[in-house]
Amino acid sequence: MFKKGEIIRGIPASPGIAIGKAYVISDVVFHVEKRTIKEAELSEEIKKLEAALLKTKKEIQDIQKKMAKEMGAKYADIFDMQLMLLEDRVLLEEVIERLRKELLGVEYIFYDVLVKYKKALSKLDDAYLKERAQDIDDFGRRVLKNLMGKETSRLQYLKEKAIIVAHDLSPSDTAVLNKEYVLGFVTEVGGPTTHTAIMAKSFEIPAVVGAQNATLKIDSGQEIIVDGSAGVVVVNPGAEKIKEYEKRRDILRSKIDKLLKLKDIESKTKDGTKISIMANIELPHEVNSALDHGADGIGLYRTEYLYLNRPDLPSEEEQYQAYKLVTLQMAPKPVVIRTLDLGGDKFVSQLNIPYEINPFMGWRAIRFCLARPDVFKIQLRALLRASVHGDLRIMFPMISSVEEVKEIKKILREVMEELEKDEIPYNRDIKIGAMIETPSAALICDHFKGIVDFFSIGTNDLIQYSIAVDRGNEKIAYLYDPAHPGVLRLIEKIIASSREVGIPVAMCGEMAGDVLFFPLLLGFGLREFSVSPLIIPELKMVASHIDITQTEELARKVQEMESGHEVREFLKEKIKELLGTDYQELLEA
Repeated sequence: MFKKGEIIRGIPASPGIAIGKAYVISDVVFHVEKRTIKEAELSEEIKKLEAALLKTKKEIQDIQKKMAKEMGAKYADIFDMQLMLLEDRVLLEEVIERLRKELLGVEYIFYDVLVKYKKALSKLDDAYLKERAQDIDDFGRRVLKNLMGKETSRLQYLKEKAIIVAHDLSPSDTAVLNKEYVLGFVTEVGGPTTHTAIMAKSFEIPAVVGAQNATLKIDSGQEIIVDGSAGVVVVNPGAEKIKEYEKRRDILRSKIDKLLKLKDIESKTKDGTKISIMANIELPHEVNSALDHGADGIGLYRTEYLYLNRPDLPSEEEQYQAYKLVTLQMAPKPVVIRTLDLGGDKFVSQLNIPYEINPFMGWRAIRFCLARPDVFKIQLRALLRASVHGDLRIMFPMISSVEEVKEIKKILREVMEELEKDEIPYNRDIKIGAMIETPSAALICDHFKGIVDFFSIGTNDLIQYSIAVDRGNEKIAYLYDPAHPGVLRLIEKIIASSREVGIPVAMCGEMAGDVLFFPLLLGFGLREFSVSPLIIPELKMVASHIDITQTEELARKVQEMESGHEVREFLKEKIKELLGTDYQELLEA
C-alpha cells in the first residue's frame, strides 16, 4: 500500500477531478479445468457451446442497442468485431474438431483456441490488429463465463459511487456500467484514443490511462484522487490533500459556470478588433459541444476517427452523411474538414500502412492519400457532395511543398468532373486550404498565393519538427516547448508571410488554446483560432479585456528573448497585468 499522498502518473484521457473510493478490478484469471469427456458426451458439449454463443450474441446485441440509444450508433459499432468472431466458422470449426479429437471439456478447448488467436495477433506489427486482441479478450471472457455459468460483467452490479481502477476496460465493461455510480476511470494501459478514453470523454468523466501498476498499488475501498487534466492519480491522500483537490474541483466548476455565461458574447478584443474562435472536433456528435460553448465555426474536423476502431473502411455514403450532419448543424458558420491524416500514431489495418522506424516522418497524411487515390477520391467525393449544405471547406494535412498541392488539385478536379458526369451537385467555389506543420511549408508560405484559399498552423507537429524532438518520447519531452524562441519566430513568419500575400491564416494546434500564448499570438497578427470547445468561452473572455496595441508591444518584447523559460515567465506576468486580479483567479482555476 502506498504512503499518504503518493502519486501515480499516467496519460490525461478525460479532464476533471474525481475524489472517492477505488473499485479495483483485477484481471479475471480463468481457472479452466482440463477435464476429459466420453465420446457419448460430445453432442452435449457442442450444444453447450452453441447455447453459450447464442447467449453471448444476445448480450452483445443488447449492449449495442443500449449504446446506440445513449451515445449514438458510432459507439455501438465498437462491438461489430465481436459479433464477427461469433460468426467465424474457422474458429468454431477448430473448436469442434479439437473437441472430437481430444475429448476434453469444451470450455478448455475454446479457451486454448482463443489463446492461440490472441498470441498470433499480438505478434503482428499492425497497430489496429494488435488492438483487436482486446476484442478477443472481451469476447472470450464473455463466452467462457456463459459456458461456465458465471457472472458476465465485472461492473454492471456496481451500486455505489466509486472510481474504477483496472488494467484495462473493455467496451463491454464500459457499456454496461451505470455512469451515475462512476466518478472516474484509471487504467494501466491505453492512450487518448482507446475505448476507455473515448467513453470517458463522452460520459464527461475524469480519466487517466497508462497509469502503470495501478491495480497493484491501489486497494479497493482506498481513497484516491483522479486529476484527468494532469494525468495524475493521488493514492491514499491525507485530509489536507483532499481539501486541496476539493477546492480545485469547486473552483473548476465555478470557473466553468462563469465562463459559460460568456459563450455568446462576440469574439472581439477590447478595442473592437474582430477575431474568430472555432472548435476542433473528432466525431460528428461533438458539434453539440461546439455550439454549446459558443464556437464561431469548426476550424478542424479530424476525419481519421471515422476510419479507426472498425473492421472496414467507411463508405462514401457514410462519410457524406457525417460531413453533411456537421455542416448542416453549424450552418451558416464555416466547417473546415481535414482530409485523412493516418500514419504517425494512427493506423488502419485495411489500408496496409507498413511499420516504420519513424512513422511521424514517414508515409502519412497527404503522402499516403496521394499514393492511394482510390481511398482519397472516395473521401473527396463525400466532401464535395456535403459542400452544398453549408460553408464546408477542405483542408489538407502535412503539406511540405507547392507540388503536393498541385497534385491534390488535379485529383480534386477529376472528382469534380466525375460528379458533374453523374449530375451530382457540389459547391464549385469550395475553398481549399493547407495545414502548415512542416518547416519547409512554413518558409515558403508566399509561394502558395493563388493555389490555396487559407492556411491553418498545426503547432503540434510544427514544434516537433522544428526542434527535432519526438513529443511522445518521455526522455526528451522537456525539449518540446511552444515558447522556444525559434518556434515563435517561425510562427510569426508564417503569419506575416500569409498576410503579405492575402492568404487568411488560422491556428488549430494545442498552442492555440493555451491562454498563456493567446495575447502573444494576437500580437503576431493571428485572428483565427481553433481549439477544444471547452476553452472557447475562456478565450472570448481574455480577448474582451485586451487591446491589440498591448499585444503588439508584448510581441515585440518577446522576440528579443533568448529562452523559452524567459518567454513563459514574461507572459505569466503580462497576463496578470492585462486581465486583473479577478480574471487572473478565474484563469488559474
